[in-house]
Amino acid sequence: MVCPRCVRVVREDLTALGLPVSAVAMGEATMSRPLLAAEKTALEKVLQKNGFEILSNREEQLVEQVKQMVIEHVWERQPKPPTLNFSDFLAGATHTAYSSLSTLFSSLTSTTIEQFIIQQKIERVKELLTYGEETLSEIAYRLEYSSPQHLSAQFKKVTGLTPTQFRQNIEERRKATKYRVI
Repeated sequence: MVCPRCVRVVREDLTALGLPVSAVAMGEATMSRPLLAAEKTALEKVLQKNGFEILSNREEQLVEQVKQMVIEHVWERQPKPPTLNFSDFLAGATHTAYSSLSTLFSSLTSTTIEQFIIQQKIERVKELLTYGEETLSEIAYRLEYSSPQHLSAQFKKVTGLTPTQFRQNIEERRKATKYRVI
């Protein structure tokens, strides 16, 4: 679960199944008692229908926890302290050495933590560029890039467009739909 809407969907599904749910939060649901085999099967089916899955082992849960922390930080729901680098933040929050986290994350996701962070940041940049309310410098500062140039280079590497080109494409699409005759 990566957003409040996902939490709501899972809570509604658990309630609709009549399961003994005591709490639902980002990435986890707590039951007031162990589930029966039939309940667990029904739960797996309804979660799968909505694109979710049950993470049964500690390694999968740890990787999901890292993803949640990255997403919450990048999307500003739970920022890390500004003086702490991200690897130390993740290691401290998970009580796991960063080298172990990194190895585990890569083995289960086929991408590195750094690449996952970059992907999340670029998606956030796209959203902020779409809003058009902040300059590239402001966006770079907000997302902890060392400079607007670094952000631009990373953005182009991932998307194939500069931030300016991306913004222009958005404006052109707006104009095209604004004057479209049906």
